[in-house]
Amino acid sequence: MTTETNTVFDTVKDAFAPVTEALKNFQNVEVPEAAREFVKKTANTAKDRAADVYAGSEKVTAAIEAAVSDSVTEAAKISRNIQQALYQDAEAFFAGIDKLASAKSLNEAVQIQSDLVRARGEVLISRAKSTTEYFGKLVANGAKAAQDNFAKVYNKTA
Repeated sequence: MTTETNTVFDTVKDAFAPVTEALKNFQNVEVPEAAREFVKKTANTAKDRAADVYAGSEKVTAAIEAAVSDSVTEAAKISRNIQQALYQDAEAFFAGIDKLASAKSLNEAVQIQSDLVRARGEVLISRAKSTTEYFGKLVANGAKAAQDNFAKVYNKTA
């Protein structure tokens, strides 16, 4: 059986001898200059594109960071304005109670109450108008900032 195994091995070895010889010679084959230059150019182009993609991603990140930062700042302003409005409303309520307490007649109390209701209505209308204008500007500025940021990013990567 050993002889039979050796014979099979020798037969396979002989059958693959041309391939083995070709692989030995393949190690000594020189790569043409043009092929090497092509690989270098392709690698440099890929490197440049990777740098451009990285720069673009940095700009997108900066744009997102700026938008989030602006959003946090605006949220803080809104929160302060709400707190201020609540405080002003509480002050107006207690001032109204003071005025009502100083009324000497029912007619005077009704007049004071009417004046207070009218004043609170005017304040609410003024706040609603200011809020509408504020949110309109906020939306317009946000849309403009987003448009500018995306234009910067896409102009650089395109």
